[in-house]
Amino acid sequence: MSAPELPQHFFRREFGRLVSVLSRRFGVERLSLCEDAAQTALLRATQSWPTAMPDDAGAWLYRVAQNHVLDELRRVKRDDRYAAEVQTEYAQQDVDEGVLRLLFVCADPEIPLESQLVLALKTLCGFSTREIALRLFLTEEAVHKRLQRARTALEGHAELRGVEPARLEAVLQMIFLLFNEGYSSAQPDRLIRRELCDEALHLAYSLRADPTGDVPELDALIALMHFHTARFDARLDECGGLVLLEEQDRTRWNTAAIERGLEHLTLSARGSAVSRYHALAGIAAAHTLAPSYAETDWEAVVRLYDTLERIAPSPLNVLNRAIAIAEWKGPDAALTELDALAAPSWLQDYYLWDATLGELHRRCGHREQAAFHTRRALEAAPTNPERALLERRLRALGEGG
Repeated sequence: MSAPELPQHFFRREFGRLVSVLSRRFGVERLSLCEDAAQTALLRATQSWPTAMPDDAGAWLYRVAQNHVLDELRRVKRDDRYAAEVQTEYAQQDVDEGVLRLLFVCADPEIPLESQLVLALKTLCGFSTREIALRLFLTEEAVHKRLQRARTALEGHAELRGVEPARLEAVLQMIFLLFNEGYSSAQPDRLIRRELCDEALHLAYSLRADPTGDVPELDALIALMHFHTARFDARLDECGGLVLLEEQDRTRWNTAAIERGLEHLTLSARGSAVSRYHALAGIAAAHTLAPSYAETDWEAVVRLYDTLERIAPSPLNVLNRAIAIAEWKGPDAALTELDALAAPSWLQDYYLWDATLGELHRRCGHREQAAFHTRRALEAAPTNPERALLERRLRALGEGG
């Protein structure tokens, strides 16, 4: 019999959960061994399960992975005592706590921030090297190097007792990156990976239940995620094609998700601190609450991007701000903004940079420049729905697909 057909996200999700529980049982200094054990368990599942999953697939996988770790420790005669000491129970509460705890382990301040993110996205979130490289604007070789350095830094690492406030900012960024990959995936045939967004929200709510996570920044992040998930059903057409914000049927937006977003946006207003998530949630709220695309308060959106740039400067903010300026003051004003930007090489190679320039030049009547940038964007676009959209733009410019 063949193995059961599993959800696409099953192995990615279970890998991170297994690693988190195993590292808690055996120590984070054995992270590489825990990863090997998780991979072994998942491989054995594809070989051993009949046409249906066992009733408690998580417990089955944990037993196999735990036995692999124990066998390896016995083989090298390092910690035979684990055979008697390690608990064998597999509880969902342990899983949830373990994943959250390991996020804070990955946020070790002795590890550079980008290496922290690489480690978390690879080990806990199951991202491919390509996906990490795209999200962090790195080469795949750089991802490999950062991952190895981060793992090495954790060798001999003392156990982390719960969450630590000093590491919260990095953990919020990990959750945000996990959500972003779900909202706008790098996988060719899947623009939206809802299971990643659901997991990011689950982690965010788990963190909020801990006193360390009861902060306005987290409420702002949760609000932002709810505003984005509210638009999922309207972002793709019946064939899986991308539907831009200005073309979406707003009656298909999820009002319950919008209400949850507004609740957390209100909670995020306590105190005087303003984070990048406050600004981003404010921008998402402006889009979500507008009666129509044309009635969006573009001036307010631009002001929020100005706030975001002061808090967390990035050329990406300038790019997105220019899109809002194009709606407020026209495409010429937006091009002027981008012409004044000393765009770094990584941004110039980013497909959305060229896609934006192509659209702005099209709206200004600059057909040759529009076609040039749209072709460049098409060559670099990671997903089929985005490539299909860019091909349509090229055909509209008389350039063919």
